[in-house]
Amino acid sequence: MPNFAGTWKMKRSENFDELLKALGKPRPSSPLLFSHPSLSSASSLHEINFQVGEEYDEETVDGRKCKSLATWETENKMVCKQTLVDGNGPKTYWTRELSGDELILTFGADDVVCTRIYARE
Repeated sequence: MPNFAGTWKMKRSENFDELLKALGKPRPSSPLLFSHPSLSSASSLHEINFQVGEEYDEETVDGRKCKSLATWETENKMVCKQTLVDGNGPKTYWTRELSGDELILTFGADDVVCTRIYARE
């Protein structure tokens, strides 16, 4: 099992503004930070904890309540499908993959994909 534990600092982000537009949300004032197995926003200090293979309650990047299920796609990559609890909206998911000393975090909303690359501190 890969070691996702630790503190990660974002090196670069691709397509985040486009993802937020697809979700109908403005850009947040602070960057998203990752601390396994949680994704948190520095401005809200929101943290989620989950077990791979067990459904859990989460919020999408734009704050909609959903049920999430993370599973292993490969030895170093987990994929999480999100199902909205109420209402309609884009189908969302995220992936987390370790590649050498980098963590690749991908968010998707329908056909829009955002990739963020992190380095372990």
